[in-house]
Amino acid sequence: MTVRAWAELLRVSALFTVPGDALAGAAAVGRRPNRSTALAVGASLCLYEAGMALNDWADRDEDAVDRPHRPIPSGRITPRAALTAAGALTAAGLALAARAGRPALTVATGLAATVWAYDLRLKHTPAGPAAMAAARGLDLLLGATATATAPATAPATPARSAVPAALPAAALLTAHTYAVTAVSRHEARGGSTTAPLAALTAVAALGGAAMRERPGEGKRATAPARLLLTALTGTYLRTAGRPLVHAALNPSPPLTQRAVGSGIRAMIPLQAALAARAGASGTALAVMGLVPLARSLARKVSPT
Repeated sequence: MTVRAWAELLRVSALFTVPGDALAGAAAVGRRPNRSTALAVGASLCLYEAGMALNDWADRDEDAVDRPHRPIPSGRITPRAALTAAGALTAAGLALAARAGRPALTVATGLAATVWAYDLRLKHTPAGPAAMAAARGLDLLLGATATATAPATAPATPARSAVPAALPAAALLTAHTYAVTAVSRHEARGGSTTAPLAALTAVAALGGAAMRERPGEGKRATAPARLLLTALTGTYLRTAGRPLVHAALNPSPPLTQRAVGSGIRAMIPLQAALAARAGASGTALAVMGLVPLARSLARKVSPT
């Protein structure tokens, strides 16, 4: 029961949406994943889980009314234990980022600050979705800076140019996260048609943006690469779009929650599409390998 409770608190089924951030960041700077990328993935996982624990600690009174089954209000995990876990996971994430280099630690510090600010202050304000979206964008930049800082065996984006090179990909992931977070604000009680419709419009626009060639690439993608990018973008649109249509037509709590969960899982094909768009087909396929794992675990532990 304790293991189950912690799995629910940390929303472990959503963990599979995290590694693709760093991998897409590595692709954006034109490098293959390396040891520093792995450190960035580890830091991202720790900071993400810190945010999950802190989220439930901050929402414990609200959850006692709207979600009494959650681990803290149900008494399966104490508030002190959740807060301690959030602090320990944050420290672990920053320690891993530090091993990837000073630029990665700088980005990770900003990411940690954003996570804590969101959970403790900004979540229930108009700035909430923007803060959550910024965290995802920073996570991709963490992977980019960590990867670019490591010595390269072939010409690639220098470390000082990692953030500018990765900004377009980070912007697309940020926009998707903003749309999903805006819908999530209604998942407990439902009732909003506007949020799912707005998110659906954003998803369609993001799919179109992901399909466009990056400016200044200097060469067009090969036919197999374009085919892969098209398939990944289609998977993203299908995963995120269909549940949003259902939630817009019937904004009940169950359908809204399903749309949010699907929007979270849709980050995986979006990350894969961003990697494919950068010419990293192998990385894109590796990211997509996380989909069946996320889907399987989501049947046991809700990602929302």
